[in-house]
Amino acid sequence: MNITAISIMEIIGTIAFAISGSIIAARYGLDLFGVIIVGCVTAVCGGIIRDILLGHFPPYIFSNKPLLIIAAITSLAVFVIAYLNSKKFEKLEETIENANIFFDAIGLAAFSIAGMEVSFKNGYGENALFTISMGVITGIGGGIIRDILVDKIPYVLKKHIYALASITGCIIYYIARQFGHKVVGLFVAVTVIIAIRLLAARYRWKLPRIYWNKNI
Repeated sequence: MNITAISIMEIIGTIAFAISGSIIAARYGLDLFGVIIVGCVTAVCGGIIRDILLGHFPPYIFSNKPLLIIAAITSLAVFVIAYLNSKKFEKLEETIENANIFFDAIGLAAFSIAGMEVSFKNGYGENALFTISMGVITGIGGGIIRDILVDKIPYVLKKHIYALASITGCIIYYIARQFGHKVVGLFVAVTVIIAIRLLAARYRWKLPRIYWNKNI
């Protein structure tokens, strides 16, 4: 996979996660500034965490300003649309939630693969655990920070199968790439991540939990 393909994945992930993050921020009643901040955080914080672990200072996003600008503009657009159609949106709660899940699935897939490619590019391809971890962290990191900002337990830790979708796709991509099938691995991994994420949301798939407190 060349640098252009990596850039495309990053742009797709940035737009998708910015939409997802700003939708959640708007639903939690944040103002214009809050929606833009949460949208941008969702889009870029996974990559920032990855770059810190890779020893890149400052993180890549600060030298690739267009991605941050794209995230901010996307978040602003979501706020304006939601603001101008707030009464209509109240009647479309389920539709909006489905849209959020869809864009979140796309962002998760795009950033998971892009995160792995950054690891490969920096010479860590022989370390499977580290490279797969970089993909997963890039995919789920922004969502974790997003949930903390809106004061809720991170989605990835308690609801549906989320991180597992990223892990599965990253493993598939790593194996395919090791055998020289980068393009095929890319499409299969992205498809698997999106499919697992959407199916888990649709059928309420969850990992086992211990219910100590019935009120939680």
